[in-house]
Amino acid sequence: VDYFTGGDRPYLISGADDKLVKIWDYQTKSCVQTLDGHSHNVSAVAFHPELPIIITGSEDGTLRIWHQTTYRLENTLNYGLERVWAIGVIKGSNAVSVGYDEGTVMFKVGREDPVVSMDASGKIVYAKHNEVQTVNVKALPQDYEIADGERLPLAAKDFGSCDLYPQSIEHNPNGRFITACGDGEYIIYTALAWRNKAFGSALEFGWSTDASEYAIRESPSKIKIFKNFKEKLEFRPHFAAEGLHGGTLLGLRSTDFICFYDWEQANVIQRIDATVRDVKWSESGEMCCIISESSFYILRYDPEVVATAFESGEFDEGEGVEDSFELLAEISEAVLTGIWVGDCFVYNNSDMRLNYVIGGDVTTLFHMDRPMYLLGYLAAQSRLYLMDKEFQIVTYTMLLSVIEFKTLVLRGELEAAEELLTSIPTEHHNSVARFLEARGLVSDALRVATDPDFKFELAVQLGELRIAKEIIESYNDDVGENKWKQLGELAMSTGELDLAAACLDRSGDLSGQLLLASAAANPKQLMQLAEVAKSKGKNNVAFVCLFSLGNIDACLDLLVETGRVPEAAFMARTYSPSRVSEIVQLWKSDLGKINKKAAEALADPAEFSNLFPNFDEALAMEEDVKKTKMSSKRPPASAYGGEQELAKQVEKSATIEAEQEEQKQTETREQGNKEEPTHAPPTPKSPPKSPKKEAKKATPPASPKAATPPPPSPKKKEVEKAKEIPAPKIPTPKSPKKATPPASPK
Repeated sequence: VDYFTGGDRPYLISGADDKLVKIWDYQTKSCVQTLDGHSHNVSAVAFHPELPIIITGSEDGTLRIWHQTTYRLENTLNYGLERVWAIGVIKGSNAVSVGYDEGTVMFKVGREDPVVSMDASGKIVYAKHNEVQTVNVKALPQDYEIADGERLPLAAKDFGSCDLYPQSIEHNPNGRFITACGDGEYIIYTALAWRNKAFGSALEFGWSTDASEYAIRESPSKIKIFKNFKEKLEFRPHFAAEGLHGGTLLGLRSTDFICFYDWEQANVIQRIDATVRDVKWSESGEMCCIISESSFYILRYDPEVVATAFESGEFDEGEGVEDSFELLAEISEAVLTGIWVGDCFVYNNSDMRLNYVIGGDVTTLFHMDRPMYLLGYLAAQSRLYLMDKEFQIVTYTMLLSVIEFKTLVLRGELEAAEELLTSIPTEHHNSVARFLEARGLVSDALRVATDPDFKFELAVQLGELRIAKEIIESYNDDVGENKWKQLGELAMSTGELDLAAACLDRSGDLSGQLLLASAAANPKQLMQLAEVAKSKGKNNVAFVCLFSLGNIDACLDLLVETGRVPEAAFMARTYSPSRVSEIVQLWKSDLGKINKKAAEALADPAEFSNLFPNFDEALAMEEDVKKTKMSSKRPPASAYGGEQELAKQVEKSATIEAEQEEQKQTETREQGNKEEPTHAPPTPKSPPKSPKKEAKKATPPASPKAATPPPPSPKKKEVEKAKEIPAPKIPTPKSPKKATPPASPK
């Protein structure tokens, strides 16, 4: 047995072994209704305290859910856990718990989001079961300071009761009428006095942008459109409509697409293939948001394209006008509720964040601590209003000037946006700057931004390193160290070495400073860097600086001070033999604390000179090097020769190449003369010419291409003539090796 929790009906419910469930009026002791459906003993019954349902359980293993008003069977559940023995419900929650032979099951029935609607003036109407209440957000005390995210102290008033259990409440566009829809019916009430204006059968209801026009879905195959509360049009879609959405166009959704119709003649405007859960239209009728389970789409509707297509007849009756909608953005976020504010779509998602999107750019306004449901926006207060499932009203600030600024930027009206910027509070400039950066207006974003970190990023992005330096000069040393290092590396990559040196010095980046000092060959800077590195414990950097300066003694002292005596000994053996004995003694004393035998095994060149060959020569060489360093100065770079010296070297190398080429040609001709027999008379002996003198006379060839074969000499022509006339027998010289080869013609 269970009692009805509402105060309007004195009912109780009972279940028995006759397999029947009966509802009784305990005042008149009469049976109001009998519910028949279970096939075994009824073991548990309950009135749900929040929803208009009756839950019954039986030993047949089934759980049946009945409508509390119509007593219609709504659903039957069977979890396969044998017999049902107990049903538990709790006030303030939609949860239901059921106890079986084999276990316990808990589930939620219905939805927890409030049935509520808000008009443009701030009047909110919501339903608790069949009771309707109202509250006005403008009724706050004048001295009350509104804080974002806090519940408003608003007193609710009873507005009346609804003749059906409302599943949705919606104001018409001008706020004069309110529609309540549920239990397969709809009722239109007046917004001022809550009086019944019209009613009828409908699964769903939707208002047009025209305040006197609406549509209902009587069944999946039957749609009706009303004008001034009179039926205007009835049509049957070519598919099973599972949902209806009002707005600028009438939307009918199926499982995997939505089809939009006009309100005048129910012509198909366009079919969009998407799994749709809800549709939201802007007040202007140009923007539309299609919401699916895991994402939403922002589209722009063009009525001129539709009108032109209908006039010319260029449209498909089944698919509509192809270019009537333009996709602006697709965002992968699960939307709970959403509204339009101008061309800005405001929504809260499953992560409990309140966001808005303009032109595909998503901005997070606030993070919420519990699920909320958007009601509306009051431009006069620049505030969004939301409600939680306990019917508490919460407000958040959203400046209309920021929305208008971003809208103007999207439209390309930058001058008007610049004028509007002065009206935006400073604390919202960073949001505006990030929007400008996303649109590619980085220089404007740098001018508007106030956050130092963000300004630094923008300055680096623009390559304005001097501006970036000015920005981070306002940082504390511990905060801006990484920024200085980043800026120094960028300045080094762009060749601004002065800026790089200053930034690396401020950041304490000793490795970068070492790179700059060694590249510039600046002894003074290297010495200063060595001192700083030693004071900060960066001994590696200090050692490299001292070694680059050639200060071997300082390098050895640094190694000894840091406890690296073995390395110091080996370095002294190579670069400073005079200090080997000193450092070996230190090594012995240090090693003797750990292992005396190992320390005694170390040899000192002062005692064991036979183990150090050529050690005396190394000492003498060290003294010579020291004297040379003390007596000589480092020559400047100009002493190594400039362009003139380079030209001389090039000319000298070219002359040497020419001499080598001439010598090769001479040797080739000599070899040819030896192999070819000649009958010409021997030439008188003449002293051989010096090849060096001839090399001086010879001019270098202009290029390798100029090496053409030399013209035939006159003597060769005589040899050819001698072949035609029989040559006399002339004895050949006895020693052909001493014969002087003919001089080559120039």
